[in-house]
Amino acid sequence: MSGDRVAVVTGASRGAGKGIALALGQPGATVYVTGRTRREGDSPLPGTVFATAEEINRRGGTGIPVVCDHRDDAQVAALFERVGADHGRLDILVNNAFIVPDRLAAKGPFWTKPLALQEMFEVGLRSSYVSSYYGAPLLVRTGGGLLVNTSSFGGTCYMHGPAYGAVKAAVDKMAHDMAVDLKPFDVAAVSIWMGLLRTERTEAALKAFPERYGKLTEMAESPEFTGRVIAALAGHPDRMRWSGRVLVGAEVGKDLGVVDVDGTSPTSHRAFLGDPVDFSDSVVD
Repeated sequence: MSGDRVAVVTGASRGAGKGIALALGQPGATVYVTGRTRREGDSPLPGTVFATAEEINRRGGTGIPVVCDHRDDAQVAALFERVGADHGRLDILVNNAFIVPDRLAAKGPFWTKPLALQEMFEVGLRSSYVSSYYGAPLLVRTGGGLLVNTSSFGGTCYMHGPAYGAVKAAVDKMAHDMAVDLKPFDVAAVSIWMGLLRTERTEAALKAFPERYGKLTEMAESPEFTGRVIAALAGHPDRMRWSGRVLVGAEVGKDLGVVDVDGTSPTSHRAFLGDPVDFSDSVVD
């Protein structure tokens, strides 16, 4: 990815979003980092939008922290107005903002879990649509760009219950349909299934329950791996051939020669979690 690119990564205080933002910023790009966490201690997990932006700067990119609650459409609109005013362009939009409700991964049927799990419909699904709505005019103005929804194998297999699965399946379909609208402007849209990530949340779970999760460590990807895959896709001369598809990050990484921060190639979980959806090419206006 060329150094003059402008990217927006939502939900990048920590976790996957932080890793993606760091990877996109390394070549010298400008990355707007959004999230709600202003200062350490505001969240039980470490990380802030300012810390992510500072790390991007240390790596040679330009990190711009933007405190943004993606439940508030006005704040999202202001974010993209700022990007337009500052640069007049947008090359990459990564929709990653997500809320992780308490007891998401708890065992048991959905009606025994908190109704608050439906908050993922707002920050996870709706937030991706709203960011795309306000970001698309900038992507179209620039042309040659990339819109990414981060997702998971939960889009087709049972994972954490029906609320989580519905959100992931929906953002996958959303990327496919947005690709139809963006194609005339040479803007690609994809959904990327990430594997198990070594995030702050995962590390805390591994530390708390080593007997339950310890073996999973060997399968985990760094949060930066997906960012490296996105950077490779954005810079690929034939990137439109992936547009509209649900991609397994590990598989695309292998195809494009992308490795993780430790030099390894993450393994696809397709064999035991299932295949991405192959959507119809039919278009009904």
